[in-house]
Amino acid sequence: MRNWFHSWRAAIRIARRDAWRSKGRSLLVLSMIALPILGVSAFDLTYRSSELAPAQQLQRDIGAADARFKDAQVEGQPILQDPQGDQSDTVEDFSKGDKPWPNGPTDVKKVLPAGATILTDASGSAKLTTAYGLLTTEVRELKAADPVAEGIMRLREGRFPEKSGEVAATTRFLEDSGLVVGSTLSARGFDREYRITGAYELPSELKTQQINALPGDFLSPYGKAVEKSGLSAPGYSTTYLVKQAGGFTWNMVQQINTKGVKVTSRLVVLNPPPRSEIPLYERGGYGDYAQSAAAQAGAMVPVVTIVGLAMLEICLLAGPAFAVGARRSRRQLGLVGANGGARSHIRAIVLSGGLVIGVAAALAGTVLALILTFALQPLLETYMGQRFGSFTVRPLELLGIAALAVLTGLLSAIVPAVTASRQTVLASLTGRRGVRRASRVLPLIGLGALLLGGALALYGSLATDQVVVVAGGSAIAELGVVAMTPALVGLFGRTGRWLPLSPRLALRDAVRNRGRTAPAVAAVLAAVAGTVAVSTYATSVEAQNEAEYQPDLPNGAVSTFVMEEGGRDAATAVEAVERTLPVDVRADVRRLVVGRPGCSPWGDEKGCGSYEILVPPANQCPLWRAAQDGSDPGDKFTTEQRRALAKDWRCDTGNRGGSVPTQDGLLVADAPLLKVLGIDDPGAARALAEGKFVGFDRTQVVGNSKDPKEAKETKDAALKAGARPGTKAGEPGTVSIKLIPDNKAAIRAAEMRKDLPGEVKTFTAYEVPGSPKSYGIEGVISPATAKAAGMTTAPLGAYFTTDRLPSAEQQQKLDAELAKLGGSIDLTLERGFVSSYSLVLLALTLFAGLVTIGAAGIATGLAQADAEADLKTLAAVGAPPRVRRTLSGFQCGVVAAMGVVLGSVAGVLPAIGLRLTDERQQTAFYNKALDEGWGMVSDNPPDLMIVIPWGTLGALLVLVPLGAALLAALVTRSRGALARRAAH
Repeated sequence: MRNWFHSWRAAIRIARRDAWRSKGRSLLVLSMIALPILGVSAFDLTYRSSELAPAQQLQRDIGAADARFKDAQVEGQPILQDPQGDQSDTVEDFSKGDKPWPNGPTDVKKVLPAGATILTDASGSAKLTTAYGLLTTEVRELKAADPVAEGIMRLREGRFPEKSGEVAATTRFLEDSGLVVGSTLSARGFDREYRITGAYELPSELKTQQINALPGDFLSPYGKAVEKSGLSAPGYSTTYLVKQAGGFTWNMVQQINTKGVKVTSRLVVLNPPPRSEIPLYERGGYGDYAQSAAAQAGAMVPVVTIVGLAMLEICLLAGPAFAVGARRSRRQLGLVGANGGARSHIRAIVLSGGLVIGVAAALAGTVLALILTFALQPLLETYMGQRFGSFTVRPLELLGIAALAVLTGLLSAIVPAVTASRQTVLASLTGRRGVRRASRVLPLIGLGALLLGGALALYGSLATDQVVVVAGGSAIAELGVVAMTPALVGLFGRTGRWLPLSPRLALRDAVRNRGRTAPAVAAVLAAVAGTVAVSTYATSVEAQNEAEYQPDLPNGAVSTFVMEEGGRDAATAVEAVERTLPVDVRADVRRLVVGRPGCSPWGDEKGCGSYEILVPPANQCPLWRAAQDGSDPGDKFTTEQRRALAKDWRCDTGNRGGSVPTQDGLLVADAPLLKVLGIDDPGAARALAEGKFVGFDRTQVVGNSKDPKEAKETKDAALKAGARPGTKAGEPGTVSIKLIPDNKAAIRAAEMRKDLPGEVKTFTAYEVPGSPKSYGIEGVISPATAKAAGMTTAPLGAYFTTDRLPSAEQQQKLDAELAKLGGSIDLTLERGFVSSYSLVLLALTLFAGLVTIGAAGIATGLAQADAEADLKTLAAVGAPPRVRRTLSGFQCGVVAAMGVVLGSVAGVLPAIGLRLTDERQQTAFYNKALDEGWGMVSDNPPDLMIVIPWGTLGALLVLVPLGAALLAALVTRSRGALARRAAH
């Protein structure tokens, strides 16, 4: 035991001395190992520091309160909830029977305990005035200076509001608005001004734009001012922070749940009840999946895979570097053997080199991670949008990450250690390389792994839907190719007979010394294979997306829609587009409004309704036609019938491109809209002028049925919907629009499977022939027609054509103009298909190029160490100095070329396998959609494209080896020190 300790101690001292002498090589290997350790350790520190303990999270959520009471919006029905108060469900199952689902407020104040300290916390939004224009901002009414709210907001400057007319603002709002503490602000349409008294931040939401006011000082008066202007008041939600002696136990929380109120209790969150005491978890679909064993195991699979591949890559890159050190120290190792050292001692010396570098890399990576993470904490918090709970260091995790560095160093030195120990003492002292025979077993193992991995990948792509099987098979196949690398390098040597002298010498030298060539080639292979796999998959997906691309508008056309506040800013947005872009034709569009002009399209505000285009019974898809008993109408059809009906014109819901933010795709516009859409049909323009409904969806138009029963059914359906007897509703060639005066009542009626009558407006329809692209628009009526029918309209926006495609600068100017309006504006500029993977492919190519040049450079350094005697002989017999540069360049280029060729071939396999898996999954979905009658299916089954990225391959196959060769030639010295060459 004592001898073992002393021998390893001496070996480590020798390795430490050699590492210090060869500072450049040591620093190179140390950097390769330390950089990943630095990244992983920094990630661990950042993740753990940002991970909040339950007590820290509670402080940010409820401050110093004992609980937060929230309305579950179930009209006071008893509920079940989880311990955190995030998930809830009604005790009664309303999905069965005819009872409507409860959807309304509960009076939480009645549930608040007497004698407790209570703070109101209300949140809404308003469009606030800023230094640049308007900005939609969250408004929070909370007495933030109260001790109960301590921790929810962190004051950075000034003070929280103390009286009416004062607000505080988040630092992000002040940055984006151009305002400062002391400035005044107001809201659009609100005549009150507020002074900003302080700046604060939300620790978990640093990027939130928010202002804080005292309870009742902003939201309520602002809502009244908005309603006074004819618009719908913005809604807001209210919760209650409660503090009472003893807090709220789980039993107390469950008792409060019987009143339809959710509770986030400090006691319960810090001491959660057993899962068996949580009734909500007994129902399917509830629970914390993120903490389950399945979720954690699933999350570990990619982590282990990435770590394993990274360690393999580092070992392949660092192994030749340790071989360089062993080669340069062969005389020293020979002296160890000459003085009685065994092969185990020589292996220990070389392995100690890996141990020393690994320990140094672990220390350097860990220390740098600690320093950088601590120093960059403010930047990291800003990037993540939340403050750290504390700077958390978990020693065991950092120790495990550091152990990976030591293990990587040892694994990298194993092959050089074994190779060095096999050298005879005489060969080491004289510098002779001897005769080395490549292993015959390793290539066979590699071939077996290649066949097994290929079979797994093929099975995964053709017989299962498991991407993991494809990825695992591809990884095994790639490892098989790595194992076969020495034999494949030998096959490359046979091409040398056709090469000129210098590259032929370089290739033969690489083949003769496969021990140093194979690891470098394998390192290049691994990097290039990953790049080619991702590039091939991404290029194939991109080509598929381009082939299936549906434009939102004609090429170069523009649309802008404003839905907020009754389209108040629509005219301003339209003018901004016309002023900024090269507009040719402008077509203003409006939308139908039922109720006040300020009603939102699908809101349930008081006095607001909606509309729907009535689809005649004969045109309704049989698979979706509602049954009176609430059953699935598709169940009465066989699979063959559902497949046939799925392609019926009545059930065709395929993507036709574009979208319109209105019910049933109905717009109110004049003939210029048809010109923008590229619809060159004089009949359509004439129909609009004559007051007709111009339709692009034939299901909305009553057909000319020859069946009297069918015609009567259509007429009866129109009368049932609210059409007046004697009108032309339900007659052939017409379209009927039902105006629903009360959205809330309509929702209730639908839940009870009842029809809510409304006023029906009927128009003569004109079907545009030829099924032209309408880009989401299903029907158009003119403003004059809508007015004549007594229907209210509101501004929506406009469509435009441009005389040339707008430049990026023009679009940026337009974005800046629209941002001043501070609202949500829907802007679409059709540029055709735009690639989203070009930067990814370039980055992958650069990454593979850097790894290739690095690996080839290491192999070249080892080759020069091996060939130093030959270079001295060449210099002695009069070879010009450029021979050293030329040979070095070709040696580097040969390694790079071999690795790139093998990696390109190996990388295509997983990409093809994944694409075949995608095709299988999409085909299964396509068949299921047909069997179930879902619609939304194309005429033909999926046929996914597999496209080889020839541009990326060309750069890897030509530019990377050429660049590696030139770089090696440039950094190699032309002259070496002339010395006596030992006789062999």
